[in-house]
Amino acid sequence: MIDLLGIGNAIVDVVSRADDAFLSRHDMHKGGMMLIDSAAASALYDAMPPGIESSGGSAANTCAVAAAMGARVAYIGKVADDQLGGVFQHDMRATGVSFSTAPLTGGAPTARCLILVTPDGQRTMNTFLGACVTLDESDIDPAVVAQAAVTYMEGYLFDPPAAQAAFYKAAKLAHAAGRKVALSLSDAFCVNRHRAAFRDLVNGHVDILFANETEITALYETNTWDEAAAAVRQDVGLAALTRSEAGSTIVTPTETIQIAAAPARVVDTTGAGDAYAAGFLAGLTAGKSLAQCGQLGSLAAAEIIGHYGARPEADLSRMIASLG
Repeated sequence: MIDLLGIGNAIVDVVSRADDAFLSRHDMHKGGMMLIDSAAASALYDAMPPGIESSGGSAANTCAVAAAMGARVAYIGKVADDQLGGVFQHDMRATGVSFSTAPLTGGAPTARCLILVTPDGQRTMNTFLGACVTLDESDIDPAVVAQAAVTYMEGYLFDPPAAQAAFYKAAKLAHAAGRKVALSLSDAFCVNRHRAAFRDLVNGHVDILFANETEITALYETNTWDEAAAAVRQDVGLAALTRSEAGSTIVTPTETIQIAAAPARVVDTTGAGDAYAAGFLAGLTAGKSLAQCGQLGSLAAAEIIGHYGARPEADLSRMIASLG
């Protein structure tokens, strides 16, 4: 059995420190995510200060953190048959995550995300998607989905029609096997581009939804947090809504549970939402209460934002045991 199966963009992250002036010179909106082409990725990489290179991607980060917390984890994502693709495969397997998706041959190179972190800890992402957007229904292994207690999908991957079809196939397979489906909205940029399709997916195919304040208000086109929380209560059985330093809110059709943010020294917010989802789902599949799941999410997020990069540096395996 598998506790968590992640499906998402397989990306190699390059994280570098930068000031606001660098962002302005390169016409970037601080804290946002922008898709760039191969030429722009090459030019920005050359202009960036020295950085740290590591395997990333939203769902992949969630998988790595969940595995570090003791969960049994598998991952589906598309890399190219190139050097960075080999690095990504090695990094995922080294974290204890099962990863066997066939690489792309003769096409686009492995994706990379160029991340600039300003002194206030905000991260600005510039993503060249490369091979990861070629993932399609053929990459969804029915046997793996059937074994996973929760299949977790990232909204960043939702752009290509082939990937959308893969999402629906995975959700159908999971529900046919009596399993749960989770979705992260990932970014308001993604929601605004595909709002109607996201609403359809959330309403009819998702059991657990992860979103931050801007994402959930964008999904329901509301002006307030309370309106969005009331709307999501009608669509899914469980939603975990994060609000940065204000903590998170867990919403079910009958409950609203407030979770405080764990104390943290903010160095780099890259991967905070991914880590929160990892802690929450690791707790959920281990049989913890919803309040404990939220606490685990907050603890995992606090560890991640305390250093550069979106993969854990501390020993997270004791977190679940610490909550009894």
